[in-house]
Amino acid sequence: MSVNWNSPVLKSLEPVIRNSKLVRINEEKLVEVANWMAYEEFQKPDGSMLFDFGNDPDVLMDFTMVVNTMNFAFTDFNSGIKFETDYLGKRWCDSEAMLASIHRAIGAGIPFFSGEFLSKLTKDQFSSIFSGTIEMPMIEQRVKIFNEVGQVLVDNYQGAFHNFVRSCSPKLYDQGNGLLERLVREFPRFYDVSNYHGNQVQIFKLAQLGIWGMHLALSPRGHWRLEDPEQLTAFADYIVPVGLRVMGIFEYAPELERQINSLEEITRDSDAEIELRAGSIYCIALLTEKINALRPNMEPLLMPQVDFRFWKTYHATHWPHHLTKTVMY
Repeated sequence: MSVNWNSPVLKSLEPVIRNSKLVRINEEKLVEVANWMAYEEFQKPDGSMLFDFGNDPDVLMDFTMVVNTMNFAFTDFNSGIKFETDYLGKRWCDSEAMLASIHRAIGAGIPFFSGEFLSKLTKDQFSSIFSGTIEMPMIEQRVKIFNEVGQVLVDNYQGAFHNFVRSCSPKLYDQGNGLLERLVREFPRFYDVSNYHGNQVQIFKLAQLGIWGMHLALSPRGHWRLEDPEQLTAFADYIVPVGLRVMGIFEYAPELERQINSLEEITRDSDAEIELRAGSIYCIALLTEKINALRPNMEPLLMPQVDFRFWKTYHATHWPHHLTKTVMY
């Protein structure tokens, strides 16, 4: 299965890939990586989750979408230290620490998936739920986002994300009624686009990640499935560029290399930040296409599966990632 390069997100990357000056893609190295990565085992969706939230599809929809409302920025912007928390006899890092905190809260009877609860969430409540080795970065922004999203759920969807999901077509794109189309339209929090020299670049990291999470959890259980998962792209974040850089697929201009290695902030919507994110999505798409060509008799990989191969390997690495203050990833 070849990648649909005309999908809205991939199509929007073209001006960035064509004109990128700070992030160079070494396609020879990319082909080299595809040539060995094609023989790895890639995890198939089996419904398994890091923590057990039960089997109720409505709860799993609520869980996945609430998680991806706040699934961003787990590294302190001054120290470079990542948020961690201790739970069930283990120390969890980064977004896994967030999931551990939510599981702990639900176990304690806190209705964290309720739109009504989220619409009234306070900073003190948030700090208590997400206690860890450091204060989770950008707490004020997180609380504000939850208040806004919770209010939309209360006003329009009886206080629950599952009601929103079930009101949409189970496709990303469906003449305006697709789940991705409506998610980014009805919840401004998910409208993740950037302007690159007059061109609108669609990224939609958290919106796509939430939808993929639901597909992973629910399709093996037979409750709900995304009908066009091949349209999902990589989830442009801080971690995938690290993997691409370590493997030599990304090559940075000297000044950008210095900024990243010295933990200097890369401004949101700057050329460097957009080129990092757009380049990540493009490289994962190209890798997916080339890996699938080397596995002709196997079920084709989806871009999120190749993305996860990078995220899982590098999300706790000591190699520095770029730092951008944003609520989008």
